[in-house]
Amino acid sequence: MVPVPLALITMIALAGVVLGRVYAGPLLTRLVIGAAVGSVLVSVAARRLPSWLVAPVSVAALAGWTALSLRLAASHAGLPGSLGEVTADAARNAIPRLLTAMIPVEPAPDTVLVPLVAAWLAGLTAAEVALRTGRVLLGYLPPLLLYAGAVYVVGPNADPAVWPTVLFAAVAAAGLAMPSGQRTPASADPAAGLAPAVRAAVRLRLLAASAAGVAVVVALAALLAPVVAGQVDDRPVDPRRYVEPPQVESLDENPLIRISGWALNPDQQLLDVRTEQDAPEQGARIRLAVLSDYDGVTWRVGATYRNAGRILPATPTDTTTDTVRQEITVADLTGRLLPAVPTPREVTGARVAYDPATGTLIRPEGLTPGLRYTVTSARERPDTNLLATANVPAGDPVARVLRVPDGAPEQLRRLATQLAEENGAPYARAAAIQDFLAEHYRVTADAPSGHAYPNLAFFLFGPRNGGGQRGTSEQFAAAFAVLGRLAGLPTRVVVGFTPKGDGPVRAADALAWPEVLFEGVGWVPFDPMPRPDEEPRPVEEDFRPPPDDPPPSQVPEPTAEPTATPPAEAAPGPAAGRRGPGTAVLAGAGTGALVLLIGLALLALATLRRNLTRARLERGDPGRRIAGAWRELTDALRLAGHPAGDDLAAAEVAAQARRTLAEARAALAGGGGPVVPDGDPSSGSNGAVADLPGGEFDELARLLNQVAFAPGTATPDQADRAATLAGGYVSALRDARPWWRRLLWRVHPGPLRWRR
Repeated sequence: MVPVPLALITMIALAGVVLGRVYAGPLLTRLVIGAAVGSVLVSVAARRLPSWLVAPVSVAALAGWTALSLRLAASHAGLPGSLGEVTADAARNAIPRLLTAMIPVEPAPDTVLVPLVAAWLAGLTAAEVALRTGRVLLGYLPPLLLYAGAVYVVGPNADPAVWPTVLFAAVAAAGLAMPSGQRTPASADPAAGLAPAVRAAVRLRLLAASAAGVAVVVALAALLAPVVAGQVDDRPVDPRRYVEPPQVESLDENPLIRISGWALNPDQQLLDVRTEQDAPEQGARIRLAVLSDYDGVTWRVGATYRNAGRILPATPTDTTTDTVRQEITVADLTGRLLPAVPTPREVTGARVAYDPATGTLIRPEGLTPGLRYTVTSARERPDTNLLATANVPAGDPVARVLRVPDGAPEQLRRLATQLAEENGAPYARAAAIQDFLAEHYRVTADAPSGHAYPNLAFFLFGPRNGGGQRGTSEQFAAAFAVLGRLAGLPTRVVVGFTPKGDGPVRAADALAWPEVLFEGVGWVPFDPMPRPDEEPRPVEEDFRPPPDDPPPSQVPEPTAEPTATPPAEAAPGPAAGRRGPGTAVLAGAGTGALVLLIGLALLALATLRRNLTRARLERGDPGRRIAGAWRELTDALRLAGHPAGDDLAAAEVAAQARRTLAEARAALAGGGGPVVPDGDPSSGSNGAVADLPGGEFDELARLLNQVAFAPGTATPDQADRAATLAGGYVSALRDARPWWRRLLWRVHPGPLRWRR
């Protein structure tokens, strides 16, 4: 009698072990083992009762064990409410929450109820069939189905359950092989008492049946074993894909549009925040939503939320973190998005769903006034010393935050290209976009909501006296994110709050800000908002995009056409006494005027070229002067007919400049012009730098790389050195040109119109 109940208990317990691999902690496994022991022992104890009375007794015991288990699970998960409320909620939502819960699953009442009841019912059915009717093999069917269901629910979220499966089969075989302990004279030999001839026939038939059964089992094992073994390494189906996870409301899918409404009602109280320990500094941001998807019209959350317990999964990070614990009370904030300091690690007082990719929370039941919960977060502190040289990731893992939808206005592309060309390193590009927005635009609370392409184009380039160049943090964050993606930066938009400390969080504290992803650093927030004590500069001072269509003629059109051709006058006679200037005089005057105009135009071009060179080499901080010296070198290559490609590194451009100068000198010498020998300091190229040896080319390239990858480290002496090297190269390359090209060099309008 003992082996079969022990086998049933062990088989049901193994199902709990398999399912417990996707749960956090051993609580579920212990509860399933308790259900296995209780259900089988109740059937063993009630084996002398009528069969119709066993089920009610077992169900009563199931109710008691379920109530105790749900109380333990509620206490473990820190859920508020009475046992009745917890049980009712678990009964309504047990299956969907089990299949949408985040891995590892928190052992909460709604995630343990189904496994617990299934284990008890499997034990009750198996014990009644195996013990009361004596059909042990048929009694194994409920534990087998329970075990298969546990494997299916786990799916691809855990390693293959090889050893539990082997143990399950071994226990089942042992239960069949070991004697049950109930032996009767009739059961000792089924052919006892029969005539010898009949007894022999019966024994032969039993032997044949046993042999046939063994043969069938062996054949099935031989046929199915390779198939089963081949499925061990295959990825099983995840049943979670058939169940829709918790979703946000349409109001929460794009919370960026709520910024303008909050800006018009600044005194509306949305939250109340109390910091209980490890207090953050004043102004620590509370995150509401992360928007990663942009379709050219709206930014969307696009997160996949999974039901989570009190403890949220931690993502490994090398970034320094601070622990922030806050008690938050909801006031007038609506929707399902749950505010928290990033990144939350533990939530008590509210049932939540969590998106690990963005670290944001929702409350599936929605927010209600008076809801109070406590969040413990690990706030990251990126190492800002790594940003100057940090790269940005690329490829499929970040394609979502690099995607630029079709239809981007050409002006946005030109502005992003201009800012990217002037700043090579990723962080320098992001900082340039931040500074451009902060220096040229104004914050106004009554700006209309909207961040589609046309809205951003009007915000960036619309006339200031017509409502353009002003907006809320919605437009600043969205414009930064779009310009960043056009410049090759992975960006996203975050909506949240910046409280002034403990106390009410009002609508005026709502804010949207952009973030950029850097390798080895993580997501870094930027602040493109203008400084309150600075007057924005007109955009036209720093960005003048060429017109899409040629400007209309400036020659005024006649207001009216003559109605009739005037009559021809008679040729004056000799006595008329009026003779105009002769043809020779008119031709000479016209030629002189034309020559004068051409001379003035050439003089103006030469003056503008000289002013451009002086502005590049003498004005601005050292970094800007070094960049200007590099532009002088690249413009010289372009004037010489050998423009540097945009895909070339600084060292490659320097090598091209060296080759271009050598080829120009060789061509000039072969064409009968003066040969400029290498190393001749008197070749018209500013003395010692005339010939610019290879080391000096490399020095200029190193200075440019220093400016690009370590902004703010260049010195005035380095800027003077870069100007000397660039000026020497331009003079040397110009002197190596034919005489007529040298005349046109100084008045060529190209450098004035080429993109700077």
